[in-house]
Amino acid sequence: MYAVSVTPEIALEGVRTYSGGLGVLEGDKFLGASENGMEYLVLTLLYRGGYVDYVIRGWGPEPRPQEWKYDSVLNSEDEFSVVVKGEEIKVKAWSLTKGSAKAVFFEAVSPEWATKFSERLYIEDSVDERNLKYVFLAKAAAHYLREVVGLENVKVVDLQEAYTAMVPLALSEFKEFRFITHTPGPWGHPTVPASLLREEFGYEPGEDPVNLTILAARHSRKVFTVSRKHYEITMKLFPQISGNLTYVTNGVFIERYVPYELPDAVKRGDLAAFREIREILRNKLLAEVRDQLKIDIESDERPVVVWARRLAPYKRPDFPARFIRDHPDDAIYVLAGKPHPHDRRGIEFMREFIRLANEYGNVAYVHRYDLETAKVLLTGADILLFTPFSGWEACGTSYMKSMAAGVPVLASRDGGVPELIKDGVNGWLFGQDLRYLIPYDSVEAAEINERDYEEFSRKLEAAIRLHGSEEYVRISMNASRTALERAGIDLVLKKYYGEYGLI
Repeated sequence: MYAVSVTPEIALEGVRTYSGGLGVLEGDKFLGASENGMEYLVLTLLYRGGYVDYVIRGWGPEPRPQEWKYDSVLNSEDEFSVVVKGEEIKVKAWSLTKGSAKAVFFEAVSPEWATKFSERLYIEDSVDERNLKYVFLAKAAAHYLREVVGLENVKVVDLQEAYTAMVPLALSEFKEFRFITHTPGPWGHPTVPASLLREEFGYEPGEDPVNLTILAARHSRKVFTVSRKHYEITMKLFPQISGNLTYVTNGVFIERYVPYELPDAVKRGDLAAFREIREILRNKLLAEVRDQLKIDIESDERPVVVWARRLAPYKRPDFPARFIRDHPDDAIYVLAGKPHPHDRRGIEFMREFIRLANEYGNVAYVHRYDLETAKVLLTGADILLFTPFSGWEACGTSYMKSMAAGVPVLASRDGGVPELIKDGVNGWLFGQDLRYLIPYDSVEAAEINERDYEEFSRKLEAAIRLHGSEEYVRISMNASRTALERAGIDLVLKKYYGEYGLI
């Protein structure tokens, strides 16, 4: 029996159908399910132009589609048709199978206006195009489950993020739906006009516009958030769905990121082997950015401090940028990440990262931040920075990957961090722990940012001084132990699917 996950994105090696956290999490669940022999089916869209890459010309980053040869990575399946806007849409299914897990990607082949559904992830010309894209995903997923898989072979269908909320309308005869919300931010809770649901699914919602988070919850037996703190915030944001709300804190497929020798060394308490593997991972990171650094990396013993996230204002990329200008010589700094091409503030942060890399020989900026690069940076750092504004990060998983690899993290008290990191024991914490959402552009938020930065700066200075000491190694080993014991994707899968006997 299948556990099915319908998602806007998934990050798998060689595939360009993801933008960040949700996609990487779904990829980790896919690989974890395969490792456990669990029948796991992911349904998503094919994006011929991927998400976004940038070309750096002077100070000006220029966005462009991601080129990839999907027909050489994915397997071709049969074509079928669905109806959107009263017109028949030809759908081509592509798939990737690993053991007992399978991912299916739906491509809109014709007519021409519908082919845009399969162009880019999260990049559309209009709100109408965005809405119709997810109508298309819902109808394609319903057809595939009904006609190809067979509903008698499906145990549960999980809806990842609000964009998948229309699947139960397209598959009304199936009842075992669950909904997982992955962000407290307003972009994760879009609305659609009632007329869209009426015309495409014959569904009368009773309100207009329709919030897709509430719609998904209404048709789901259970609703999950992705950390304990996210659960508390969601209870306040959406009290009307609190009756069937619970949480499963995210995790990572550790084997995807960390060489097996390191967990073995940690479990044995083999400090010499642990140090040796850490040095190999650090050197791999420095080799990745060698061309950007204008220093002698072989003899430079300063710690490597990494900030690697999507360039969005609430993730506070200004914190590492400001620290570098305040403390330019304290460390080797590696910055990584890219913004959505329509995010003007994100583009400005990108320009500032470019300036820092050009001005300082010990600063590198990796603008082509992808899955493979993340593996190198997150595990090769000496200190990872995780800096979201408190309340805005649902969980985050980058710090889990770093911790598993023995990288101590300096983190704000947000997402899943309070469940894993203890200040001074297996990492360091800074800032307020807000359990409600504050508008990020408010005066109150600006005041909190100033106080948070002061503590961030002080804690990072201390962590840099600590690097290489016995105390640093103790924290590093503790970080790895914590992640290995509590952040593995197996625990996540058991919490989601144990009740069904699927794992």
